[in-house]
Amino acid sequence: MAVTATMVKELRAKTGAGMMDCKKALQETDGDMDQAIDYLREKGISKAAKKADRIAAEGSAYTLTDGNHAVLIEVNCETDFVTKNDQFKSLLKELATHILAEKPATVEEALQQPMHGEGETVETFINNNIAKIGEKLSLRRFAIAAKTDNDAFGAYIHMGGNIGVLTVLKDTTDEAFAKDIAMHIAAINPRFVSRDAVDADTVEKEREVLKQQALNEGKPENIVEKMVEGRLGKFFEEICLLEQGFVKDPDQKVKKLASEKGATIEAFTRYQVGEGIEKRQENFAEEVMNQVKK
Repeated sequence: MAVTATMVKELRAKTGAGMMDCKKALQETDGDMDQAIDYLREKGISKAAKKADRIAAEGSAYTLTDGNHAVLIEVNCETDFVTKNDQFKSLLKELATHILAEKPATVEEALQQPMHGEGETVETFINNNIAKIGEKLSLRRFAIAAKTDNDAFGAYIHMGGNIGVLTVLKDTTDEAFAKDIAMHIAAINPRFVSRDAVDADTVEKEREVLKQQALNEGKPENIVEKMVEGRLGKFFEEICLLEQGFVKDPDQKVKKLASEKGATIEAFTRYQVGEGIEKRQENFAEEVMNQVKK
């Protein structure tokens, strides 16, 4: 029996499974909807779909380097306990290996790419792991970096995966220094590489805030502008990597150390796991009491 898009859509609505998983289930069951639902349940995919509305704000960042290419990924789960699981660690490595090899442009593209055997996509692979691990898992984001033989990757994972950084230092092969820069980025969390990278709207907004602060302090208007420019320098030190004091030696600015190495830092990626995701607030004492009362 030919499997139609309408059938796939109906099965997806009933199970919450991915389109490719639904299509394969219908193909394997000759279009029988009930058998297709059972097929997905047997594979653990329907079970995974039931967890889709759960909040996955924990997880790990992970880096992998292969020659002149490197990747940083973030994979989310529901509890930090799962991040210690060997199966979860294996999942991180396999996803990073796949992304580094196939270099998809987006997460959506990555999820639909074939992985391992025939018929298994990255999405299916993740769903199968959801069924085994018992928590919602999701590939949230990734960044791929490239370099030449004359450059160095700075890759660093902090606190067992809570923060991950990937950067490229041009015109130096000093990997130890590159890792130190990545460590600095993890610790200090700059928003931009240099002053030139800060957009005009951000600078103007800060200038207005500083100007109003100076006026509120009762400073004469004729010196406010000079004060604002001076304070903007402090602002740039807070948000720009090259303007910051190096975390291992705060008396030395990052741009000076990079210059001494003949290195150029053009960009970096920093992931803090779960940032921007609204975490569920749990009261474990209350939860235990509720269980006792049942």
